[in-house]
Amino acid sequence: MNRTALYGIHKELGAKIIEFAGWEMPVVYSGVREEHLTVRNRVGLFDISHMGEIEVCGSDAASFCQRVTTNDVSKLKEFQAQYGFFCNAQGGMIDDVITYKFSDERFFICVNAANTTKDYEWVKGNKNGFDVELHDRSAEFSQLALQGPDSEAVLREALQRDFSNLGRFCCRFENWKGFDLIVARTGYTGEEGFEIFLPWGRESILWNEILTKGTRYGIKPCGLGARDTLRIEMGYPLYGHEIDEDTNPVEAGLGRYVKIDKGDFIGKEAIISAVECGLRKKLVGFEMIDRGIPRQGYDILKDGVVVGNVTSGTQSPSLDKPIGMGYLRKGIESCGEVEIEIRKNRRRAIIVLYPFIEKKRLKKERSCHGGDTRRT
Repeated sequence: MNRTALYGIHKELGAKIIEFAGWEMPVVYSGVREEHLTVRNRVGLFDISHMGEIEVCGSDAASFCQRVTTNDVSKLKEFQAQYGFFCNAQGGMIDDVITYKFSDERFFICVNAANTTKDYEWVKGNKNGFDVELHDRSAEFSQLALQGPDSEAVLREALQRDFSNLGRFCCRFENWKGFDLIVARTGYTGEEGFEIFLPWGRESILWNEILTKGTRYGIKPCGLGARDTLRIEMGYPLYGHEIDEDTNPVEAGLGRYVKIDKGDFIGKEAIISAVECGLRKKLVGFEMIDRGIPRQGYDILKDGVVVGNVTSGTQSPSLDKPIGMGYLRKGIESCGEVEIEIRKNRRRAIIVLYPFIEKKRLKKERSCHGGDTRRT
């Protein structure tokens, strides 16, 4: 079992610790609802040091990233980032990733904690013919996520830097108190926010500084519980729930991050074939009409027949009602009323569009590369 370098601080703050993707991580401090609403209304701080980082360097770095990811890396300028997928030859999603471009010969890919080793072995297995060096740098980096409408103000005070001109899905290097940071305007909550990469072992300095400077903004440390409810309200997918190796991005409603016209990439032909033959399933959102919290694996029924399954569900703190996402099989109309089987009881729900909440508090979009976004 792994621990982030902030494990001791989480314990001191009274966090409840759980196992997640092989890590002992804080799931909640003061309460999921309280932490969730703090991020929606003010600002919250997350330890996401369990995430993995893979560096791609060399003269073929750009073409290699173009080959192994579904999005169009050629559209990136220096210090821009984009969301996309590693897909297998069958078009299934190995992982969802964010690719950062530092230069034509240096890229930095953030991957999910549960998949770090698998992803690294997969990219190494596809290195043939490319002049690149691949490095798993996960052990060298910690990562903090500062999220919420007051995040820019707090980060400005903590680092004594102006980030007002840093666009969405852009990043920059900073040196603070003698160590290097990568500050990116990205996130996984649907609110204004930043994700900060920093050297492993130095995170407590920045963590404490952000909490101190954020006191007058009502900042709170937040756990994985709030991170999950926040992303569900936005309809953001999570590996192992909406994303897996048997599901292609189009089935997950994420086809906009698959650039078929960019040239060859792993999984391209399979994804094209799946679309042409008709998708096997479709991801939908739903709100509960009856009482009950939908959970992953619960059956979705239409006219008494099982037509799909729940992938994620929660009691939405913002809407004060149960919501969820799930897959409906091919041929099932993705609208109207369905039932969710919750503990052997069938509860009514209605199919709705997601995100479940509007991005009311986000600033006007300032994307510097055309608006390919997920985690902002």
